[in-house]
Amino acid sequence: MSRILLKDLGINLPLLPTTSVGSFPKPPYLTKGRSDRKRGKISASDLASLEDKATREWIDFQEQVGIDILVDGEMYRGDMVAYFAENIPGFDPGGLVRSYGNRFYYKPIIKGKLKYPGPITIEWWKQTRAMTKKPVKGMLTGPYTIMDWSFNEYYPDRASATLALADLIREEVAELIKAGCKIIQIDEPAISVRPEELEIARQGLERVTRGQRAYFITHICYGAFEKIYPAMLDMPVHNFDLEMSNSNLDMLELMRQHPFTKDITFGVVDAHSHLIEDVSLIQSRIEQALEYIPKEAIWIDPDCGLKTRSVEEARAKLSNIQEAVKAVRAGLKH
Repeated sequence: MSRILLKDLGINLPLLPTTSVGSFPKPPYLTKGRSDRKRGKISASDLASLEDKATREWIDFQEQVGIDILVDGEMYRGDMVAYFAENIPGFDPGGLVRSYGNRFYYKPIIKGKLKYPGPITIEWWKQTRAMTKKPVKGMLTGPYTIMDWSFNEYYPDRASATLALADLIREEVAELIKAGCKIIQIDEPAISVRPEELEIARQGLERVTRGQRAYFITHICYGAFEKIYPAMLDMPVHNFDLEMSNSNLDMLELMRQHPFTKDITFGVVDAHSHLIEDVSLIQSRIEQALEYIPKEAIWIDPDCGLKTRSVEEARAKLSNIQEAVKAVRAGLKH
């Protein structure tokens, strides 16, 4: 059914379409530029030019390799939650907290009523879309994750804060669709951390996607999938982008017990490892996925965003993914 929706939206994809979760590493010149901007050494327009240059480089690379559904790489974003909080009235920036490894972000604080400020990501999506003829995903952080990764000092409870965020993210989705975006990913990595709040997350996504004409993906990672599966399949999206390789594909056993009923973007390389997985290993992971999930329902990507890797590592991982997919596709034709 999802392929029918995609065709109705004017998108024809090959078997095992390839994509990325969203973020790519920033090249050194952009990392320096962002630092210089914070120190007032360059202007906002200077930084935007560097972000545009880096985005074009990543789009060119994805096209060169042969990726099917492109992402902008999030060259204009820092943290996936802080970026949206910085643009939504009602948030204060908060202080630094550790997210993973030695990486830190400013944990936002909900201080007042949250309001939609007008388009947040639309201009970047339009700029990226103009660089390619291939589909480009719209990339948003979901209401539950923004709530969970923030301090709430205004709303009476976590559910109320989630739904308030869902209302404004819904408006951003509508703007993306109006701009021509047909595939929209709403990242919800926090969903699997508190299984008891799965219904809150579901309600948030339902409010975001209800009645909106697009193909929706949600990315989930890090948590204990066994505690939310198969209940998570009730989430109102068409495709789950899941971190599979970091856990040695152990979720496939859950899919044996309870068949996966939606499309899946199957992570085949570990985004948090310096190891460059060889083509044969990636190919074997895809072939294992095909034992459990219909080939028409599988998309292929890295486990998670690649922003923690070097540019060279990210490129090598994506190149090897594409080579492995080519090999598997060739086998499926016989």
